[in-house]
Amino acid sequence: MNNGPSPIIETSGLSKTWRSGILKRTRFQALNSVTLQVPQGSIYGLLGPNGAGKTTLIKILLGIISRSAGSATVLGHPAGSMAARQQIGYLPENHRLPRHLSANTALEYYGSLSGMTMSQIRAARPRLLEQVGLQGRERERVSGYSKGMLQRLGLAQAMLHKPRLIVLDEPTDGVDPVGRREIRDVLRQLAAQGHTIFLNSHLLQEIELICDQVAILNKGQLLRTGTVQELTKAIKGAPLQLQLFGTRTDIEQVIAQWPAATLREAAPGAFEIEVPIAEQPDADRLVDGLRSRSISIFRMARRERTLEEVFMTIVGEASR
Repeated sequence: MNNGPSPIIETSGLSKTWRSGILKRTRFQALNSVTLQVPQGSIYGLLGPNGAGKTTLIKILLGIISRSAGSATVLGHPAGSMAARQQIGYLPENHRLPRHLSANTALEYYGSLSGMTMSQIRAARPRLLEQVGLQGRERERVSGYSKGMLQRLGLAQAMLHKPRLIVLDEPTDGVDPVGRREIRDVLRQLAAQGHTIFLNSHLLQEIELICDQVAILNKGQLLRTGTVQELTKAIKGAPLQLQLFGTRTDIEQVIAQWPAATLREAAPGAFEIEVPIAEQPDADRLVDGLRSRSISIFRMARRERTLEEVFMTIVGEASR
């Protein structure tokens, strides 16, 4: 029996079918029986290629569109209900701000939409703008802001009313590397304070750096969920990396039976190789071949797969 906190987001058999044509006979399955749980206080990443159904899922959770089948709850309330929406902060992809506004007046505008009083907005505003790196620029019109600055301001408005759940669609799009790191730090702080972050991003390295758990969608189907470590370990065949001492000719002759193997000379007589070996008998054969030519093995280990490699493998297998 699970006595832990209830999931912030929970879906069961969630499906969405679009119908088109004069008689609505053409069907497109945008989501197909998606079941997932997003734990409280986590940073949860949603991954998938274009057309995977990510935006459809987010819009159902926010109540922008209705589901065709299944169920979805947010913060213990039906997805899209007023009780749920009042506790959500949202930064959409390619969000637009009226160009005549400044950061200060933009937060006043969005805060009023969330039911905040002007005194509450003005009390929270300085800390938020400092947190997202816009202090000193708060009086400037957003028409002069870079894409990265607009994203920072969008993040600030999503955080303004202290929501329990923050939904972010491509939050670091257009932000430089320093800015991305600063936004990651902000999101970690929010998670540490008990906020839950649900984000969609095509930058897999960003997801890998910050997310506690991820879900991979493809063509409306949920392919895999878990921590980044669980997903990377679940895919077999991580290549072997070895540091060797010997001659290039001898090493090349040994690894010739693995055409995808790579060889790099790190120093005179010292080499690094990477060999795509999945099974132990092949690893034994590689070691025996190296030893037979008096090649010294200084180090041997499996290279951890990146989230990008795992993503491409899972989506590729599903497509086949």
